[in-house]
Amino acid sequence: MAANVTRRTEETALDVVNAIVGICLALSPWVLAYTTEAAAAWNAWLAGAAIALIAIGALVSFTEWEEWANLVLGLWVLAAPWLLGFSTVAAATNTHVIAGIIVAILAAIELWYAYKRPVSTV
Repeated sequence: MAANVTRRTEETALDVVNAIVGICLALSPWVLAYTTEAAAAWNAWLAGAAIALIAIGALVSFTEWEEWANLVLGLWVLAAPWLLGFSTVAAATNTHVIAGIIVAILAAIELWYAYKRPVSTV
């Protein structure tokens, strides 16, 4: 899908929510006090910042790759507690799982909007 596509309000709202979730994920190690758990904290900082920046980029000039990137990041964040070995840290695990689910679902909805075509009546 090309840049500068006219987007509906719902689509823009999904990017705003993803940006907020990314920011919340990036701030969560300090807010929920798991900065001493290096893998969890670094993953939250980096993945959260990436999610937020990609969502903000989609607000400025939508391109399809941004939604694919956030879908992959959302799935990564969802699986990270087990893949990086911090699943015993409840605050970090819960934050990552919730943020990952939200980001992945919203990115999937955006991709659905991008590919949705009107049904032909011919």
